[in-house]
Amino acid sequence: MGTVMAPVALMPGTPWPMGATVVAQGVNIAVFSAHATAIELCLYNDDGSEELARLPLEARSGDVWHGHVPGAGAGLVYGLRAHGPWQPQQGHRFDARKLLLDPYAREAVGRFEWSEPDATALKARVVHDSFDWQGDAPPATPWSDSVLYEVHVRGFSKLHPGVPEAQRGTFAGLASDAALAHFQRLGITALNLLPVQRFIDEQRLARMGLRNYWGYNTLGFFCPEPRYGMTGNDGRALRDEFRRMVQRLHAAGIEVILDVVYNHTAETDEFGPTLSWRGLDNASWYRLVDGQRYQNHSGCGNTLDLSHPRVLQMVLDSLRYWVQQMHVDGFRFDLAAVLGRTRDGGFDRQAAFFACIAQDPVLAGAKLIAEPWDIGPGGYQLGQFPQRWVEWNDRYRDTMRAWWLGADCTRGEFARRLCASSDLFQQRARAPSASLNYIVSHDGFTLRDLVSYDLRHNQANGEDNRDGHGHNLSWNCGFEGPTDDPRVLALRARLQRALLATLLLSQGTPMLAAGDELGHSQGGNNNPYCQDNATTWIDWSIADEALTDFCARLIALRRHLQPLADVWHGETHLRWQLPDGGALSHADWHDHARRGIGVCIDPPGRTAQPLLVLFNPGDDQLEFRLPAGRWQLLVDSSAEAPTPLNEACVLQARSLVLLQQQD
Repeated sequence: MGTVMAPVALMPGTPWPMGATVVAQGVNIAVFSAHATAIELCLYNDDGSEELARLPLEARSGDVWHGHVPGAGAGLVYGLRAHGPWQPQQGHRFDARKLLLDPYAREAVGRFEWSEPDATALKARVVHDSFDWQGDAPPATPWSDSVLYEVHVRGFSKLHPGVPEAQRGTFAGLASDAALAHFQRLGITALNLLPVQRFIDEQRLARMGLRNYWGYNTLGFFCPEPRYGMTGNDGRALRDEFRRMVQRLHAAGIEVILDVVYNHTAETDEFGPTLSWRGLDNASWYRLVDGQRYQNHSGCGNTLDLSHPRVLQMVLDSLRYWVQQMHVDGFRFDLAAVLGRTRDGGFDRQAAFFACIAQDPVLAGAKLIAEPWDIGPGGYQLGQFPQRWVEWNDRYRDTMRAWWLGADCTRGEFARRLCASSDLFQQRARAPSASLNYIVSHDGFTLRDLVSYDLRHNQANGEDNRDGHGHNLSWNCGFEGPTDDPRVLALRARLQRALLATLLLSQGTPMLAAGDELGHSQGGNNNPYCQDNATTWIDWSIADEALTDFCARLIALRRHLQPLADVWHGETHLRWQLPDGGALSHADWHDHARRGIGVCIDPPGRTAQPLLVLFNPGDDQLEFRLPAGRWQLLVDSSAEAPTPLNEACVLQARSLVLLQQQD
C-alpha cells in the first residue's frame, strides 16, 4: 500500500534507520535535526500533486525525530517541513512554508523546475525493492593491474551508431554490446563514471538555456540520476537499469567506480534555494563563518561539515547503499580534502571520515580515489591521504604535458613522475599505485585539444571566456584549432601517441579520459560542464581507429610486461642513460635544455627479458646508443618505419620507443 489517506495517527516508531523504511505493518520515518522545534511529515497522493495530511513527528530520540505510519508501504509519497527560528545570523534558516526533500530519499517524485521566486519542491517516495543479481561478483582487480576509463554516461553513447537508439545516453547504453566491445577492445579494467547521483541544474544555467552536464550539483545522494534512464523517470525501472548496467559490466570483467560529491550540495550559498538540508538544520549540515555565511571550500557556495556525526553518518550510509544495493566497486571523491577537515578547519588524514571508512566492513573492498585538494586554506593535500587511498596526481599531469609539449621541465622531474612520484607517496609506505596518473580528465582540454589549442575557447559557456583553466601547458603545434596542414596534423598525432604511451608505461595507476583514444575534440572548450550537446558527446563517425588500436596495444603490453612494477621496493632495477649511453650526472638530471633520456628496466627475478624505454621530447631526431645485446622494437610512438636496431636507435622528434632484449 502506498498512499495513506488522512486522517492518520502516527505511532512513535524508532530513530533508526534514517529516512523512510518499510517495516512490519507500516513505514518508519527518522529525520535528523538538532535545532528544529518541530518536524512535520507531509503525505501526498501517488503523483505528489495533492497534499493529504500533515503529521507531526512527536517522538524524539536525541536529535532524531521519528514516527511510524501504520498501514503504509512502498510507494508512499512524502515531504518534510521543519519548524524553528529564522535567525540567519545564528545559522538557523527554518521556514515551515518550505517543503523539504528527505536527505535519505531513495526516489524523488516530480521534476525539478526553477521558478520565481523559488523552485518546485521535490517529494520522496518510499521504496522497498530487490534485484536478482544472479550471482553477480565484482572483478576485484588489484590496483596494480587497474587501468581506469573516466566516462560520462550520456556523452559516451549518445551518438554511438552501434547502440540501440532508445539506449543512447543511458545506463543501458553504457552496458550495451557495442559499449562492452569497445571497453574490451581497449583492455580497460574499470569505468569511473562522472556523477550519477541525482543532481539539478543551477539556476544561472537554466536562465541561459544551459544544463549542468557534468553533474557536480547533488540533490539526492541515494538516487540515480533520471536523465540517464531510458524512461527518463525516477523509480524502480531506473534503479534496475543501473543495476543491470553494473551486472553486465561485471560479467565483462569491468569494475564500476562512481564520482561522488560529498563536499557540497545543490543548495549553494546563503542566496540559494532551500531544498533539503538547509531547511532541516542549516547550522548542523554546513560549515559556517561567524554563524551565518557559508565556508566555500568547494567553490560551489557551501561546504558540508563532515566533522558533525550526523553529516558523516549520511555520507557513510550513502556509500554503503551504493555498495550493497547497487554493487558498485568504488568511489572517486570530488574535492576530497573537504572530507578530512576537522572542526578547527584543518586537514587531518586521521579525521573521523577516514577512520570510519577504514573500519567499515561493507566498504572494506571498495576502491577509494581522492581528488586530493579543495580551494580552502591549506587545501592542496596531494600525497597526504591514508593507506588504501589512491590520489589524482596533477603533478604527473603537468610534468608530462610540460615534457612533451615544450614547457620547462627537467629529466629529474620527468623521471620522478614516471616512477609513481616516490617523493610524494613512498615516504609513508604508500604503494606506487597510490599515484593515479592522468594526462587529461573531464576537467580541461581533451587530449586532441591539448595539442590543438594554446588558448581556451569557452565562449559557449556564457561567461565571456573567463571560466576554465588559463594555464593548460598545451601547444597548438603552430596553428590554433582545426587545420588541413599535413605537417601540423602529423605532429599532433605523434604527440597524442607519445602522451598516451608515456601514461600507459608509467608506474602508478593510469586513467584515460573517454574519447582520448578516439581523437575526441571539444572545439577548444576546456570547461564544458554546461555543454550537454555535440560539444561533449563523442562523435563515433570520425573516431581515430588507428589511435584506438595503438592505445589498446599499449594496455595489453602494460598488462603483460608490467614495465615498472615494484621499482620502489628494489625488485625492479632501473639503469638510466643519456643518448650516448653514459650515466647521468647531477647536472644532467637538472638540465632544463637537454632532455633526451633512456631507462633500462631489469624485471624482478629475471622472469622476463629486460626492457628499454627511450624518450626524445625534442624537435630533432636523436640517436641513442643501445646497451649490449639484441633488441626488439615493441612500440614506436612516431609511427615511422623502424630504424634497424644494431648498436644504436634513431628516435624521431617528440617520440618514444619501447624495446625488449632478446636471448
